Amino acid sequence: MNKSELIEAIAASADIPKAAATRALDAMVESVTDSLKKGESVSLVGFGTFAIKERAARTGRNPQTGKPIQISAAKVPNFKAGKALKDAVN
Repeated sequence: MNKSELIEAIAASADIPKAAATRALDAMVESVTDSLKKGESVSLVGFGTFAIKERAARTGRNPQTGKPIQISAAKVPNFKAGKALKDAVN
């Protein structure tokens, strides 16, 4: 499912126009992004938790030359599914 299909599903499920569903989805994504930028996690009970994880610096290998390269530390977004979502999928 891509973004436009998700918007159509939201509009049909909530019985709202597609424009309103688009604004709602964009607002949700923006709010989650802003919270993660601040270092806060976002928990949606039954669905899951969005959080930031720290990835440590490490040594990698250039696939073309085989020479070792240093990969710097990074913060990466992470999603952990909630119990209700896990149960729905299984």
